[in-house]
Amino acid sequence: MAEGETSYQSNTYLIEQARMAASIPDRSAFSSRDSVAHIWRDLGLPEDSLQSLDITDPEKPGLPSSYKIGHLAQASIALSTLLAAQIHSLRNDHPRPPAVTVPFRHACVEFNSWRLYTVDGKPVPRTAGSPVGGLHRASDGYVRVHDGFPNHRDGAKALLGCSSDVTSREEVAAKVAAWRCVDLEQTGIESGLAMAALRSYEQWDVLPQAQAIADTPIRLRKIGDAPVGLTDRMGAGADKCLRGLRVLEMSRVIAAPLSGKTLAAHGADVLWVTSPNLPDLPELDRELGRGKRTIQLDLQEQKDADELFKLLDEADVFLQGYRPGSLAARKLSPEAIVQRRSGRGIICANMSAYGPEGPWSGRRGFDSLVQTCSGLNVSEAQHFAAGEAARPLPCQALDYAGGFFLAAGVMAALYKQATEGGSWQVDVSLAGAMKYLRSLGQYEGKSGFDAPDYIRPEDVPSEFLETHMTGFGEMTSVRHSGSIDGVEVGWEIMPKPLGSDEKQWL
Repeated sequence: MAEGETSYQSNTYLIEQARMAASIPDRSAFSSRDSVAHIWRDLGLPEDSLQSLDITDPEKPGLPSSYKIGHLAQASIALSTLLAAQIHSLRNDHPRPPAVTVPFRHACVEFNSWRLYTVDGKPVPRTAGSPVGGLHRASDGYVRVHDGFPNHRDGAKALLGCSSDVTSREEVAAKVAAWRCVDLEQTGIESGLAMAALRSYEQWDVLPQAQAIADTPIRLRKIGDAPVGLTDRMGAGADKCLRGLRVLEMSRVIAAPLSGKTLAAHGADVLWVTSPNLPDLPELDRELGRGKRTIQLDLQEQKDADELFKLLDEADVFLQGYRPGSLAARKLSPEAIVQRRSGRGIICANMSAYGPEGPWSGRRGFDSLVQTCSGLNVSEAQHFAAGEAARPLPCQALDYAGGFFLAAGVMAALYKQATEGGSWQVDVSLAGAMKYLRSLGQYEGKSGFDAPDYIRPEDVPSEFLETHMTGFGEMTSVRHSGSIDGVEVGWEIMPKPLGSDEKQWL
């Protein structure tokens, strides 16, 4: 036996021991259909509706990774699409949802959609990373620094003692090298920054936060009383499953905006609220703005705060992706919103990095940081066997799975509201998506890395694309991979500059 094979088997044994110690469920034998059925039943949804799901698993991996990302893509998109069909059957008094299909390859492409579009035939220029961002070697390990927002980048410079105009990655590396990795992580978090120490599974699994993450990726609970039924705007005969639903979205980056985009594909009126005090993220905002109207409000101004609450009073769903607790001081916690509604139902949907429970529940976090701290990047590198300390996943899999799971959770809550009444809270986290992905197991050795990748627009088969005129020019982008027999799915409103729309519901 070769030395590399011995090392791989040893790593596999250690990972399995860690998984058992942390009580990671073993879903390695699951098909994509099994995953949808498992989560569907966990949410207490009608068993017969699973017969409407028409998906098949391919024999090969969908994206180049040791992880079953293609499985996660197809399952999370299928779950959200089946729930949209469930709402359609409910509002039209049909015994069962219409048939739902999600082609495997199309789902894999959609998991990378933010970087697979063009405007006027040209790929959108990507924002160049600064020397601060990425993985750096500390004295006893590695730390990943997230610098997607200027305050995080500038704060990291100040914490490390770098010059304000640093252009050299070597300067940043020299500063990080003096720190122990967990000390830098903790100090950064306490300073309001976004950092994560690189951990193996064994190091992650012993943490209280790892043990606080639920075994299922969608948490649903009733948080108030309200009458049974859907809003009067959601009667029978609509062309789309969610036509008439009002969603007030406060979010940035990928996961929560993707949730709003998914609800919009099924007909919801999504009003996307962003702050004029935060920078635009053009490469993300243009793709994730499909289907939404966009307004800007400065909640530090009383007039804008009053406008937000006026919109909230007429909304059916409040969807937010900010750090847990950060909106509570502005009377936007689920409890405060339910109290304000005075018995009128509302769905409060929350996307977080690490989940609503555990010592890390209030931490900032992003897909790359959760990959880093949870062992995913270390195990991916071990499987690839090129001597790397860490290897990132080929796409923002946690963001995308989390976004589709949150959209599914909103629709599951809508079904509960229609059949049981009440106001409902939905919680989804990137760490929860990570735990579910991990529970699916990994491909043996390097075998999963032979799958196709989709990193440029020209990598995408033409049948998965659609072209529309937008506020930025003619945009060709990935169409939604979920389809519902006899029901329209897709985006009607095209992206435009943030803040372009009237502050009112349709």
